[in-house]
Amino acid sequence: MDLGLKGKVAAVTGGSEGVGYATALSLAREGANVSICARRKEVLEEAAERIRRETGGEVLAVQADVTRAEDCERFIRATVERFGRLDILVNNAGRAAARPFERVGDDEWADDLNLKLFAAIRCSRAAVPHMRAAGGGRIINITHPGGKTPGAGSLPSSVSRAAGIALAKAMSKDLARDGILVNTVCLSNIRTAQTERSWRASGGGMTFEEYCREQGRKVPVGRLGEPAEVGDLIAFLVSERGAFITGTSINIDGGAASAV
Repeated sequence: MDLGLKGKVAAVTGGSEGVGYATALSLAREGANVSICARRKEVLEEAAERIRRETGGEVLAVQADVTRAEDCERFIRATVERFGRLDILVNNAGRAAARPFERVGDDEWADDLNLKLFAAIRCSRAAVPHMRAAGGGRIINITHPGGKTPGAGSLPSSVSRAAGIALAKAMSKDLARDGILVNTVCLSNIRTAQTERSWRASGGGMTFEEYCREQGRKVPVGRLGEPAEVGDLIAFLVSERGAFITGTSINIDGGAASAV
């Protein structure tokens, strides 16, 4: 299936590992020119080089911290300066943060909202004029199913993720007439570097593979998902094949979420 992404330009935040890296790789395989940003320069450059080797595509690596407004703007500006346009933005940067309500202080609330909500707002605000000039575009916010059905001990992430879902829905209404489609991908139970960090924190005697199998048994489909599966879903959503999909939130979690 030709997704019609050849020659498109995509910017992916948090693109040095995990879902961000897999998304950039999927888009590059489909012929898109890709820019990725992350805070760690060496890890970022290594990721960009791996994508270049595997796909032969053009990849721009921009060291940036998306909690800083000026870095969000610089990332988008550098992408347009390098490739001449911008068609796709994937707001992926984030990290897990889950505690009971009374254990979350003001600084933690501010930090989480800045990383997961305001980074998406700022990158999108910088990207939209370029998409409008190109005749349309696609924006994907990466969130979590917990934003729909928060559980105990899920703060502040469940609130910032819920805000990300609402942001995408509202933006989809405002931008549809410009041909800019905005959707949310809500993921969990994906095998990423965060899974490995959880394994290390568990301090158990099992190997990482054993840990993943144990975690996978808790998922309805019986396994953890792979980042590439998320990347391929995003590639479809931002493609011409997904041209009638906007304002929706799609779970990719192996069937675990209680709300669609």
